[in-house]
Amino acid sequence: FSCLLSRPFLNFTCTRDFGQGETMAEPMKVDTVPETALKKRKSVEALQAARAARIQQLKSQSKVKKQLYFKRAEKYVKEYRSEERTRIYLRRQAKEAGNFYREPEAKVAFVIRIRGIIGVDPKTRKILQLLRLRQIHNGVFVRLNKATQKMLRLVEPFIAYGYPNLKTVRELIYKRGFVRVDKQRKPITNNNMIEEKMGKHDVICVEDIIHEIYTCGPHFKQVNKFLAPFKLSSPKGGFNRKLIHFQEGGDAGNHEEKINRLVKKMI
Repeated sequence: FSCLLSRPFLNFTCTRDFGQGETMAEPMKVDTVPETALKKRKSVEALQAARAARIQQLKSQSKVKKQLYFKRAEKYVKEYRSEERTRIYLRRQAKEAGNFYREPEAKVAFVIRIRGIIGVDPKTRKILQLLRLRQIHNGVFVRLNKATQKMLRLVEPFIAYGYPNLKTVRELIYKRGFVRVDKQRKPITNNNMIEEKMGKHDVICVEDIIHEIYTCGPHFKQVNKFLAPFKLSSPKGGFNRKLIHFQEGGDAGNHEEKINRLVKKMI
């Protein structure tokens, strides 16, 4: 090194003679990150952590709900099987005693509109609107009582109805089930939308809806209103004669238990 000290300004200069093959090292560059980028990175990390915690919470809740849905479905299956075994036992007892077993009266009917708007008088049109049968091939569940039976008889030329079994109710709701949410017709895609709207009535899954409809439970009115009218297809093979009553070989009127065969063609 060679150093020079000069007066009066006391300038200190230091130089170095580099040998052969030696070069002067460049100053180190330090990467700087803007403060806004650091804040954004921190907020994104916080959002990702919150999202991961929320997903984990939903997974745990979903697991608990699935167990609850399974237990409810299992309870309903036991109830249906017990009821069927009781009916079989009563039929056998009546047969052994030489009597006839009278089947319990149906509580629920499934009604399908089979004719359009041609030739519909105002009174019939009003009844069809009250039954929510505004379009051809629309179907709804109806609780059977004195008032509804009178309404069905008045509009018999325009509808086909009968008493659905458990299989028909389940297939209708699972395959053609839509609900009314915020005045819109939406398909049943998960149980959360059911629990959100019908949880106050202890209806939290699809199996609860099927049970309420099939057994005509205490919340039948609310559940049936929550369900949108079913939009069915034309029956495979077509109708026989829509203008003639079912008892005369047509399609209109009460089909009783044979409505299940017609619904199967239209699902």
